[in-house]
Amino acid sequence: MIEFKQVSKTFRLGKREVHAVKDVSLKVEQGDIYGIIGFSGAGKSTLLRLVNLLERPSEGSIEIQGVDVTSLSAKELRKQRRNIGMIFQNFNLFNSRTVAGNIAYPLKLAGTPKHEINTRVEELLRFVGLADKAKDYPDQLSGGQKQRVGIARALATNPDILICDEATSALDPDTTADVLRLLKQVNREFGITILLITHEMEVIQSVCTKVAVMENGEVIESGGVFEVFTDPQHTTTKRFIHSVQQDLPSPNVLAEWRESGGGSLYRLKFKGPVANEPVLSTVTAKHGITFNIVYGSVRELEERLFGNLIVSFLGDPAAVEAAIREIATLTDIEEVQEIER
Repeated sequence: MIEFKQVSKTFRLGKREVHAVKDVSLKVEQGDIYGIIGFSGAGKSTLLRLVNLLERPSEGSIEIQGVDVTSLSAKELRKQRRNIGMIFQNFNLFNSRTVAGNIAYPLKLAGTPKHEINTRVEELLRFVGLADKAKDYPDQLSGGQKQRVGIARALATNPDILICDEATSALDPDTTADVLRLLKQVNREFGITILLITHEMEVIQSVCTKVAVMENGEVIESGGVFEVFTDPQHTTTKRFIHSVQQDLPSPNVLAEWRESGGGSLYRLKFKGPVANEPVLSTVTAKHGITFNIVYGSVRELEERLFGNLIVSFLGDPAAVEAAIREIATLTDIEEVQEIER
């Protein structure tokens, strides 16, 4: 659907070069909700603007449905851009136009007949839950309502791709959840591929099917959300995930455990069906030892369960060692050394 092939973007600021995007290769499949996350300055906004050539890559190519968009003529590019809807952080609505007028705007630019515009606007207002706000102006709306107008406007031309630029960062948590549910509905009902950027791991966790983590212009980790969340490889990814999952105790809690004479701690990860199994109880009973859950949780990711537990074992050392070996055949287990931050 969308493929970045060794894409780089360099800006010149006087005599200085800024490498905003460095040799990025990514593939977004049809129907994905693909999240790109990174701290400020990571290059994610620049990468997003390359999709519809608001910025042109310095190197590499970008293909959409097999077509290299960097090779399109100005006329072809205008047509291609109508196939890409955009949702902005600060809504980008026209304050002088009504809600209906804002939604109708891209259709007027495309030369759509007036009766078709009216029908489409009514459909979209109903879809985003604002049928009674057609004649209101943006300054009469809440932030969540404004973003719903932005989503309706982005859908007006029936795009195949929806680009979201920090679409929820200006909203409160409850409104964010509502907007994310609407985006999932857009993806599910219309089959629209969604590419979004965010600095909030909660957004990735809530709505995305795949994720890429950026740092200093590079993609440092990517994959399915479940796989990345349950087995992060890069330190930056671990920091993002810890911000929402609290999957390890703080260094202070760990230090207090050590100082109070606590024994070795082990981290167990339960993925999918095994999260429903009494692995700890069964194995420890078999070997005649007990266990203590020090920290942990069970949560749902992409409709699959993921358990993360920090435990200590009590009993004969040889029996503990045998139990750990058996647990390792059933699920992931590792000794907790130090807390990475």
